[in-house]
Amino acid sequence: MLVVFLGIGLKLDPREVPSPFIDKPAPEFSLPSLHNVDVNLSPQDFTGRVWLLNVWASWCVACRAEHEVLKDLAREDIAPIIGLNYKDRPGDAKRWLQQLGDPYQSSAIDVDGKVGIDWGVYGVPETFVIDQQGIVRYKHIGPITAEELHSTIIPLVNTLRQNKA
Repeated sequence: MLVVFLGIGLKLDPREVPSPFIDKPAPEFSLPSLHNVDVNLSPQDFTGRVWLLNVWASWCVACRAEHEVLKDLAREDIAPIIGLNYKDRPGDAKRWLQQLGDPYQSSAIDVDGKVGIDWGVYGVPETFVIDQQGIVRYKHIGPITAEELHSTIIPLVNTLRQNKA
């Protein structure tokens, strides 16, 4: 029996791990902003808008791979991208964004990774799409590619923006 489960598990795509948060309220948090630690960020700050939460770190090689895609998305101004800087040093994160460009409307600092755990983060990068009511509608594990952005994320964001229910 164990061999059957192992065989099934090896055929699964790790980027398609189901999230228990899909169609449920986004987990709450209140964390300091990377660029202004006197200001806290929380999901309530974005109620009424469709937004993305992108979990990233300066030490993450895959985050660097998706960074240009996030900058393209930010330029299109379809939805705010909020960063969750995960298990990183704030100074390293700020330098990384200064060097590569900052696609985030804001980034929250999750130094100990507790908020990432609350959101069910397996590793970085991960991206969530949250609707106007604060409901998680999509989770992408791994770096977003231009193809994924244009085939899945942008159409979903546009659909959610039209459905202001």
